[in-house]
Amino acid sequence: MKIALGVCGGIAAYKAAEIVRLLQDRGIRVQVLMTASAEDFIRPLTFAALSGEKVITGMFAADTGAEPNIDSAIEHIAVAQSIDALLVAPATADVIAKFAQGIANDFLTTLYLATTAPVVIAPAMNVNMWDHPATQQNLEVLRKRGVKIVEPGSGYLACGMTGPGRLAENQVIVAAALEALGAAQDLVGETVLITAGPTREKIDPVRYLSNRSSGRMGHALAEAAFRRGARVLLVTGPTALRPPSVAEVTQVESADQMRDAVLKFLPEASIVIKAAAVGDYTIINPADQKVKRTGPMTLELSPTADILGEIARRKNSQIVIGFAAETQSIIEDARKKLVSKSLDAIVANDVSREGIGFDSERNAVTILTADETISVPETSKWEVAQRVLDCAVQLKKTRSVIMGNR
Repeated sequence: MKIALGVCGGIAAYKAAEIVRLLQDRGIRVQVLMTASAEDFIRPLTFAALSGEKVITGMFAADTGAEPNIDSAIEHIAVAQSIDALLVAPATADVIAKFAQGIANDFLTTLYLATTAPVVIAPAMNVNMWDHPATQQNLEVLRKRGVKIVEPGSGYLACGMTGPGRLAENQVIVAAALEALGAAQDLVGETVLITAGPTREKIDPVRYLSNRSSGRMGHALAEAAFRRGARVLLVTGPTALRPPSVAEVTQVESADQMRDAVLKFLPEASIVIKAAAVGDYTIINPADQKVKRTGPMTLELSPTADILGEIARRKNSQIVIGFAAETQSIIEDARKKLVSKSLDAIVANDVSREGIGFDSERNAVTILTADETISVPETSKWEVAQRVLDCAVQLKKTRSVIMGNR
Protein backbone atom coordinates (compact mmCIF):
# COMPACT_ATOMS: atom_id res chain seq x y z
CA MET A 1 0.00 0.00 0.00
CA LYS A 2 1.12 3.55 -0.67
CA ILE A 3 0.66 6.86 1.15
CA ALA A 4 1.41 10.33 -0.18
CA LEU A 5 2.87 12.42 2.65
CA GLY A 6 2.40 16.15 2.18
CA VAL A 7 4.92 18.24 4.13
CA CYS A 8 4.12 21.95 4.62
CA GLY A 9 6.34 24.80 5.76
CA GLY A 10 6.77 25.04 9.52
CA ILE A 11 9.26 24.22 12.23
CA ALA A 12 7.58 20.80 12.68
CA ALA A 13 8.50 19.80 9.11
CA TYR A 14 11.57 17.95 10.38
CA LYS A 15 9.29 15.55 12.31
CA ALA A 16 7.92 14.25 9.02
CA ALA A 17 11.17 12.37 8.50
CA GLU A 18 10.32 10.04 11.39
CA ILE A 19 6.76 9.68 10.10
CA VAL A 20 8.23 8.26 6.87
CA ARG A 21 10.23 5.71 8.86
CA LEU A 22 7.30 4.70 11.06
CA LEU A 23 5.07 4.12 8.04
CA GLN A 24 7.78 2.10 6.33
CA ASP A 25 8.11 -0.01 9.48
CA ARG A 26 4.48 -0.99 8.86
CA GLY A 27 5.21 -2.01 5.28
CA ILE A 28 3.78 1.17 3.70
CA ARG A 29 5.36 2.85 0.67
CA VAL A 30 5.65 6.60 1.17
CA GLN A 31 5.98 9.29 -1.49
CA VAL A 32 6.71 12.74 -0.09
CA LEU A 33 5.27 15.94 -1.57
CA MET A 34 6.76 19.21 -0.32
CA THR A 35 5.37 22.72 -0.54
CA ALA A 36 7.79 25.45 -1.52
CA SER A 37 7.97 26.78 2.03
CA ALA A 38 8.67 23.30 3.43
CA GLU A 39 11.99 23.34 1.56
CA ASP A 40 13.06 26.25 3.77
CA PHE A 41 12.97 23.91 6.77
CA ILE A 42 14.15 20.53 5.43
CA ARG A 43 15.74 19.44 2.17
CA PRO A 44 14.02 17.09 -0.31
CA LEU A 45 17.14 14.91 -0.35
CA THR A 46 16.42 13.86 3.24
CA PHE A 47 13.03 12.44 2.28
CA ALA A 48 14.36 10.89 -0.94
CA ALA A 49 17.03 9.02 1.02
CA LEU A 50 14.53 7.83 3.64
CA SER A 51 11.67 6.86 1.33
CA GLY A 52 13.55 5.59 -1.70
CA GLU A 53 10.95 7.44 -3.77
CA LYS A 54 10.98 10.57 -5.90
CA VAL A 55 10.18 13.66 -3.82
CA ILE A 56 7.78 16.01 -5.61
CA THR A 57 8.47 19.70 -4.96
CA GLY A 58 6.73 21.44 -7.85
CA MET A 59 3.64 21.28 -10.02
CA PHE A 60 5.53 20.72 -13.24
CA ALA A 61 8.95 19.43 -14.19
CA ALA A 62 10.03 22.99 -14.99
CA ASP A 63 9.57 23.84 -11.32
CA THR A 64 12.36 21.42 -10.45
CA GLY A 65 14.65 22.31 -13.35
CA ALA A 66 13.85 19.16 -15.33
CA GLU A 67 12.75 19.09 -18.96
CA PRO A 68 8.93 19.52 -19.15
CA ASN A 69 6.98 16.63 -20.71
CA ILE A 70 3.43 15.28 -20.84
CA ASP A 71 4.05 12.94 -17.90
CA SER A 72 5.03 15.79 -15.59
CA ALA A 73 1.99 17.80 -16.70
CA ILE A 74 -0.41 15.17 -15.37
CA GLU A 75 1.73 13.74 -12.57
CA HIS A 76 -0.74 14.88 -9.91
CA ILE A 77 -3.39 12.69 -11.56
CA ALA A 78 -1.06 9.69 -11.67
CA VAL A 79 -0.15 10.10 -8.01
CA ALA A 80 -3.81 10.65 -7.08
CA GLN A 81 -4.73 7.33 -8.68
CA SER A 82 -1.82 5.38 -7.20
CA ILE A 83 -2.18 6.21 -3.50
CA ASP A 84 -4.28 4.54 -0.84
CA ALA A 85 -4.30 7.60 1.44
CA LEU A 86 -3.10 11.23 1.58
CA LEU A 87 -1.47 12.32 4.84
CA VAL A 88 -0.46 15.96 5.42
CA ALA A 89 1.88 16.48 8.38
CA PRO A 90 2.50 19.18 9.34
CA ALA A 91 -0.51 20.92 7.81
CA THR A 92 -0.33 24.72 7.96
CA ALA A 93 -3.26 27.12 8.28
CA ASP A 94 -2.61 28.15 4.67
CA VAL A 95 -2.95 24.63 3.25
CA ILE A 96 -5.97 23.88 5.46
CA ALA A 97 -7.67 27.00 4.07
CA LYS A 98 -6.85 26.02 0.48
CA PHE A 99 -8.20 22.50 1.03
CA ALA A 100 -11.42 23.90 2.50
CA GLN A 101 -11.93 26.42 -0.31
CA GLY A 102 -10.86 24.14 -3.16
CA ILE A 103 -7.89 26.29 -4.17
CA ALA A 104 -5.41 24.28 -6.25
CA ASN A 105 -2.27 26.29 -6.92
CA ASP A 106 0.51 23.78 -6.19
CA PHE A 107 1.04 20.02 -6.35
CA LEU A 108 -0.29 19.23 -2.87
CA THR A 109 -3.51 21.23 -3.14
CA THR A 110 -4.14 19.93 -6.66
CA LEU A 111 -3.56 16.35 -5.50
CA TYR A 112 -6.08 16.86 -2.68
CA LEU A 113 -8.78 17.73 -5.23
CA ALA A 114 -7.76 14.96 -7.62
CA THR A 115 -7.65 12.00 -5.23
CA THR A 116 -10.56 9.93 -3.96
CA ALA A 117 -8.37 8.26 -1.31
CA PRO A 118 -8.90 8.94 2.41
CA VAL A 119 -7.28 12.18 3.64
CA VAL A 120 -5.67 12.71 7.05
CA ILE A 121 -4.20 16.05 8.16
CA ALA A 122 -2.15 16.86 11.25
CA PRO A 123 -2.18 20.64 11.82
CA ALA A 124 0.70 22.55 13.40
CA MET A 125 0.71 26.32 13.90
CA ASN A 126 0.74 29.21 16.37
CA VAL A 127 -1.95 29.00 19.07
CA ASN A 128 -3.69 32.17 17.89
CA MET A 129 -3.75 30.90 14.31
CA TRP A 130 -5.22 27.61 15.54
CA ASP A 131 -7.89 29.35 17.63
CA HIS A 132 -8.83 31.84 14.89
CA PRO A 133 -12.47 31.42 13.76
CA ALA A 134 -11.37 31.18 10.11
CA THR A 135 -9.11 28.20 10.85
CA GLN A 136 -11.74 26.48 12.98
CA GLN A 137 -14.37 27.04 10.27
CA ASN A 138 -12.07 25.58 7.62
CA LEU A 139 -11.40 22.54 9.81
CA GLU A 140 -15.13 22.01 10.29
CA VAL A 141 -15.65 22.15 6.52
CA LEU A 142 -13.00 19.46 6.06
CA ARG A 143 -14.45 17.25 8.82
CA LYS A 144 -17.84 17.34 7.12
CA ARG A 145 -16.14 16.20 3.91
CA GLY A 146 -14.69 13.19 5.70
CA VAL A 147 -11.16 14.46 6.26
CA LYS A 148 -9.62 13.02 9.44
CA ILE A 149 -8.12 15.77 11.62
CA VAL A 150 -5.37 14.70 14.04
CA GLU A 151 -5.79 17.29 16.77
CA PRO A 152 -2.59 19.15 17.70
CA GLY A 153 -1.04 18.86 21.12
CA SER A 154 -0.88 21.62 23.69
CA GLY A 155 2.28 23.01 25.24
CA TYR A 156 5.22 25.31 24.64
CA LEU A 157 5.39 26.32 20.96
CA ALA A 158 8.36 27.36 18.83
CA CYS A 159 7.00 30.91 18.72
CA GLY A 160 7.37 31.15 22.50
CA MET A 161 3.66 30.95 23.27
CA THR A 162 1.89 28.17 25.15
CA GLY A 163 -1.31 26.42 24.05
CA PRO A 164 -2.71 24.14 21.35
CA GLY A 165 -0.95 24.09 17.99
CA ARG A 166 1.96 21.71 18.46
CA LEU A 167 2.10 18.84 15.95
CA ALA A 168 0.57 15.67 17.43
CA GLU A 169 2.94 12.86 18.40
CA ASN A 170 4.20 10.95 15.38
CA GLN A 171 2.82 7.62 16.67
CA VAL A 172 -0.65 9.19 16.91
CA ILE A 173 -0.39 10.56 13.36
CA VAL A 174 0.77 7.22 11.97
CA ALA A 175 -2.02 5.38 13.81
CA ALA A 176 -4.58 7.73 12.20
CA ALA A 177 -3.06 7.12 8.76
CA LEU A 178 -3.13 3.35 9.27
CA GLU A 179 -6.74 3.56 10.40
CA ALA A 180 -7.55 5.41 7.18
CA LEU A 181 -6.03 2.45 5.34
CA GLY A 182 -8.32 0.09 7.23
CA ALA A 183 -5.56 -0.96 9.60
CA ALA A 184 -6.64 0.30 13.00
CA GLN A 185 -4.10 -0.52 15.71
CA ASP A 186 -6.41 -2.96 17.53
CA LEU A 187 -3.96 -5.88 17.55
CA VAL A 188 -1.16 -4.15 19.44
CA GLY A 189 0.22 -6.59 22.01
CA GLU A 190 -1.17 -9.64 20.21
CA THR A 191 0.91 -12.41 18.63
CA VAL A 192 -0.89 -13.85 15.62
CA LEU A 193 0.14 -17.27 14.31
CA ILE A 194 -0.91 -17.73 10.68
CA THR A 195 -0.48 -20.68 8.32
CA ALA A 196 -0.46 -20.22 4.55
CA GLY A 197 -0.06 -22.03 1.26
CA PRO A 198 -0.23 -25.71 0.35
CA THR A 199 1.74 -28.65 1.70
CA ARG A 200 3.59 -31.22 -0.38
CA GLU A 201 3.78 -34.95 0.29
CA LYS A 202 6.72 -36.68 -1.35
CA ILE A 203 6.08 -39.52 -3.82
CA ASP A 204 9.72 -39.79 -4.91
CA PRO A 205 12.59 -37.27 -5.20
CA VAL A 206 10.91 -35.45 -8.13
CA ARG A 207 7.15 -35.91 -7.55
CA TYR A 208 4.72 -34.94 -4.82
CA LEU A 209 1.04 -34.65 -3.92
CA SER A 210 -0.20 -31.09 -3.38
CA ASN A 211 -3.09 -28.69 -4.13
CA ARG A 212 -3.82 -25.38 -5.87
CA SER A 213 -3.36 -23.06 -2.87
CA SER A 214 -1.28 -20.00 -3.79
CA GLY A 215 -0.71 -18.76 -0.22
CA ARG A 216 -2.17 -15.33 -1.07
CA MET A 217 -4.86 -15.48 1.62
CA GLY A 218 -2.40 -16.33 4.38
CA HIS A 219 0.05 -13.68 3.21
CA ALA A 220 -2.73 -11.07 3.11
CA LEU A 221 -3.65 -12.01 6.69
CA ALA A 222 -0.01 -11.65 7.76
CA GLU A 223 0.32 -8.19 6.16
CA ALA A 224 -3.01 -7.00 7.57
CA ALA A 225 -2.32 -8.30 11.09
CA PHE A 226 1.08 -6.61 11.15
CA ARG A 227 -0.37 -3.28 10.02
CA ARG A 228 -2.93 -3.53 12.80
CA GLY A 229 -0.10 -3.74 15.33
CA ALA A 230 0.41 -7.47 15.87
CA ARG A 231 3.55 -9.53 16.02
CA VAL A 232 3.09 -12.05 13.20
CA LEU A 233 4.37 -15.63 13.08
CA LEU A 234 3.83 -17.03 9.57
CA VAL A 235 4.23 -20.75 8.85
CA THR A 236 4.02 -21.17 5.09
CA GLY A 237 4.12 -24.09 2.72
CA PRO A 238 5.84 -23.84 -0.69
CA THR A 239 4.50 -20.92 -2.75
CA ALA A 240 5.69 -18.74 -5.63
CA LEU A 241 5.18 -15.66 -3.45
CA ARG A 242 7.89 -13.72 -1.69
CA PRO A 243 7.39 -14.15 2.06
CA PRO A 244 6.08 -10.95 3.69
CA SER A 245 8.94 -8.98 5.22
CA VAL A 246 6.66 -7.92 8.06
CA ALA A 247 6.33 -11.44 9.48
CA GLU A 248 8.60 -13.90 11.26
CA VAL A 249 8.51 -16.59 8.57
CA THR A 250 8.98 -20.34 8.94
CA GLN A 251 8.95 -22.23 5.64
CA VAL A 252 7.84 -25.86 5.62
CA GLU A 253 6.96 -28.45 3.03
CA SER A 254 4.98 -31.38 4.41
CA ALA A 255 1.94 -31.54 6.67
CA ASP A 256 4.08 -33.05 9.44
CA GLN A 257 6.55 -30.16 9.20
CA MET A 258 3.69 -27.64 9.38
CA ARG A 259 2.27 -29.45 12.41
CA ASP A 260 5.62 -29.36 14.21
CA ALA A 261 6.09 -25.63 13.48
CA VAL A 262 2.55 -24.70 14.53
CA LEU A 263 2.74 -26.61 17.81
CA LYS A 264 6.16 -25.09 18.51
CA PHE A 265 4.80 -21.55 18.18
CA LEU A 266 1.36 -22.19 19.70
CA PRO A 267 2.37 -21.22 23.28
CA GLU A 268 3.53 -17.79 22.02
CA ALA A 269 0.33 -17.02 20.10
CA SER A 270 -2.79 -15.28 21.34
CA ILE A 271 -4.60 -15.68 18.00
CA VAL A 272 -4.21 -18.61 15.56
CA ILE A 273 -5.50 -18.40 11.98
CA LYS A 274 -5.15 -21.63 9.97
CA ALA A 275 -5.43 -20.44 6.36
CA ALA A 276 -3.13 -23.11 4.89
CA ALA A 277 -4.56 -25.79 2.62
CA VAL A 278 -2.95 -28.75 4.36
CA GLY A 279 -2.95 -31.94 2.29
CA ASP A 280 -5.31 -34.61 3.62
CA TYR A 281 -3.14 -37.59 2.70
CA THR A 282 0.53 -38.52 2.66
CA ILE A 283 2.42 -41.36 0.95
CA ILE A 284 3.03 -44.31 3.25
CA ASN A 285 6.29 -45.39 1.61
CA PRO A 286 7.77 -42.67 -0.62
CA ALA A 287 10.43 -43.93 -3.02
CA ASP A 288 14.08 -43.05 -2.46
CA GLN A 289 14.71 -42.93 -6.20
CA LYS A 290 12.64 -41.60 -9.09
CA VAL A 291 9.93 -44.08 -10.02
CA LYS A 292 10.20 -45.02 -13.70
CA ARG A 293 7.12 -44.87 -15.89
CA THR A 294 6.35 -48.50 -16.68
CA GLY A 295 2.57 -48.54 -16.47
CA PRO A 296 -0.17 -47.90 -13.93
CA MET A 297 1.09 -46.88 -10.49
CA THR A 298 -0.72 -47.43 -7.20
CA LEU A 299 -0.08 -45.10 -4.27
CA GLU A 300 -0.79 -46.22 -0.73
CA LEU A 301 -1.95 -43.22 1.30
CA SER A 302 -2.61 -42.47 4.93
CA PRO A 303 -4.27 -39.41 6.51
CA THR A 304 -2.00 -36.50 7.45
CA ALA A 305 -1.88 -35.04 10.94
CA ASP A 306 -5.03 -33.23 12.13
CA ILE A 307 -3.33 -29.94 12.98
CA LEU A 308 -6.52 -28.11 13.96
CA GLY A 309 -7.53 -31.02 16.17
CA GLU A 310 -4.19 -30.91 17.97
CA ILE A 311 -4.44 -27.16 18.43
CA ALA A 312 -7.90 -27.64 19.97
CA ARG A 313 -6.50 -30.15 22.45
CA ARG A 314 -3.47 -28.06 23.40
CA LYS A 315 -4.77 -24.47 23.32
CA ASN A 316 -5.24 -22.41 26.46
CA SER A 317 -6.79 -18.99 25.92
CA GLN A 318 -5.97 -18.59 22.22
CA ILE A 319 -8.59 -17.52 19.71
CA VAL A 320 -8.47 -20.15 16.93
CA ILE A 321 -9.89 -19.52 13.45
CA GLY A 322 -9.89 -22.16 10.73
CA PHE A 323 -10.58 -22.16 7.01
CA ALA A 324 -12.83 -24.57 5.11
CA ALA A 325 -12.32 -24.80 1.35
CA GLU A 326 -15.36 -26.69 0.05
CA THR A 327 -17.07 -27.45 -3.26
CA GLN A 328 -20.50 -28.47 -1.95
CA SER A 329 -22.57 -28.13 1.22
CA ILE A 330 -20.30 -25.18 2.00
CA ILE A 331 -21.96 -23.78 5.13
CA GLU A 332 -23.14 -27.10 6.52
CA ASP A 333 -19.72 -28.76 6.29
CA ALA A 334 -17.97 -25.65 7.66
CA ARG A 335 -20.28 -25.52 10.67
CA LYS A 336 -19.60 -29.20 11.41
CA LYS A 337 -15.88 -28.43 11.35
CA LEU A 338 -16.40 -25.41 13.60
CA VAL A 339 -17.92 -27.65 16.25
CA SER A 340 -15.79 -30.79 15.83
CA LYS A 341 -12.49 -28.85 15.97
CA SER A 342 -13.62 -26.59 18.87
CA LEU A 343 -12.90 -23.48 16.80
CA ASP A 344 -13.87 -19.93 17.72
CA ALA A 345 -14.62 -19.16 14.06
CA ILE A 346 -14.28 -20.72 10.64
CA VAL A 347 -13.99 -19.08 7.22
CA ALA A 348 -15.88 -21.01 4.54
CA ASN A 349 -15.29 -20.47 0.85
CA ASP A 350 -16.54 -22.19 -2.29
CA VAL A 351 -13.38 -23.09 -4.22
CA SER A 352 -15.39 -24.46 -7.13
CA ARG A 353 -16.25 -20.91 -8.25
CA GLU A 354 -14.13 -19.53 -11.07
CA GLY A 355 -12.03 -16.42 -10.37
CA ILE A 356 -12.01 -16.65 -6.57
CA GLY A 357 -10.41 -18.83 -3.92
CA PHE A 358 -7.43 -20.88 -5.00
CA ASP A 359 -4.74 -19.15 -7.06
CA SER A 360 -6.67 -15.86 -7.26
CA GLU A 361 -6.34 -12.33 -5.90
CA ARG A 362 -10.02 -12.34 -4.93
CA ASN A 363 -12.29 -14.30 -2.64
CA ALA A 364 -15.83 -14.47 -1.28
CA VAL A 365 -16.34 -16.10 2.10
CA THR A 366 -18.73 -16.70 4.96
CA ILE A 367 -17.33 -16.33 8.49
CA LEU A 368 -19.10 -18.54 11.01
CA THR A 369 -18.95 -18.30 14.79
CA ALA A 370 -21.13 -19.91 17.44
CA ASP A 371 -23.39 -16.83 17.38
CA GLU A 372 -22.91 -15.18 13.99
CA THR A 373 -22.88 -15.77 10.25
CA ILE A 374 -20.98 -13.00 8.45
CA SER A 375 -21.17 -12.91 4.66
CA VAL A 376 -18.26 -11.26 2.83
CA PRO A 377 -19.17 -10.76 -0.86
CA GLU A 378 -16.51 -11.09 -3.54
CA THR A 379 -13.65 -8.70 -2.88
CA SER A 380 -9.86 -8.64 -2.64
CA LYS A 381 -8.13 -11.07 -0.32
CA TRP A 382 -6.78 -8.02 1.54
CA GLU A 383 -10.36 -7.00 2.39
CA VAL A 384 -11.25 -10.58 3.34
CA ALA A 385 -8.22 -10.58 5.66
CA GLN A 386 -9.47 -7.40 7.33
CA ARG A 387 -12.91 -8.94 7.94
CA VAL A 388 -11.35 -12.08 9.42
CA LEU A 389 -9.21 -9.96 11.74
CA ASP A 390 -12.27 -7.86 12.67
CA CYS A 391 -13.87 -11.14 13.77
CA ALA A 392 -10.77 -12.13 15.77
CA VAL A 393 -10.74 -8.76 17.56
CA GLN A 394 -14.44 -9.04 18.39
CA LEU A 395 -13.97 -12.58 19.72
CA LYS A 396 -11.13 -11.34 21.96
CA LYS A 397 -13.31 -8.53 23.32
CA THR A 398 -16.22 -10.88 23.97
CA ARG A 399 -14.00 -13.36 25.77
CA SER A 400 -12.46 -10.58 27.86
CA VAL A 401 -15.91 -9.40 28.94
CA ILE A 402 -16.95 -12.95 29.86
CA MET A 403 -13.77 -13.54 31.88
CA GLY A 404 -14.20 -10.16 33.59
CA ASN A 405 -17.71 -11.08 34.69
CA ARG A 406 -16.61 -14.29 36.37
